[in-house]
Amino acid sequence: MSWLLPLLNNLNYWTVLLLMFIEGSVIPAPSELIVPPAAYRAAAGDLNIVLVVLVATIGAVLGSTANYFAAYYLGRPVIYRFANSKLGHLCLLNQEKIEKAEKYFYDHGVIATLTGRLLPGIRQIISIPAGLSKMKFWKFILYTTIGAGAWNTVLAALGWYLHSFVPKDELYTKIEEYNSQIQMVVIGVLGVAAIVGIIWWQMRKRKKRKANPHSATEGKTANEDKQ
Repeated sequence: MSWLLPLLNNLNYWTVLLLMFIEGSVIPAPSELIVPPAAYRAAAGDLNIVLVVLVATIGAVLGSTANYFAAYYLGRPVIYRFANSKLGHLCLLNQEKIEKAEKYFYDHGVIATLTGRLLPGIRQIISIPAGLSKMKFWKFILYTTIGAGAWNTVLAALGWYLHSFVPKDELYTKIEEYNSQIQMVVIGVLGVAAIVGIIWWQMRKRKKRKANPHSATEGKTANEDKQ
């Protein structure tokens, strides 16, 4: 991580864009170390908070798009070979992580590209199963942008808030302390959202059945007539 320090110590819009591009790809560069400090500087008047979130999101989407196209065109054997290589291990990748991301994607469908951006351990590589599954590019961009934008907004709010009472030399310690709490809240929100989504879906299906009470019977009768 020492290669990050010169960039982290000189955060501006270009370095935020570059670092978030790296963060969106397979190279480890935690967004928690990028966006909150940039927002901290914005609170001090050195940067614009809206531009910080915008540039960070663009960088994350571009990095994720690189992953998407690599997976889309290279395919699973090459991706898994890379994950198991020395270079892949340097990027903190392994087959288990890719399999975990694929399972999450196939369990949750294309919406996983959005929700996965909010989860630690999944965030950086959720674009890989999206590419492997040949997900439609416009959907990938839409969900990735929403997910990355939401996460960067949360991180920026944290950095802005910390500026009011945390000295600069204690910033990274406080970010690490609050980051674990934020991740717990995000996971909780996702859980509640999933439950609400399931309830809504079930209510919608029930409403359709009530609106068309004879559809199921007619379908069954038609099948019996064919036999």
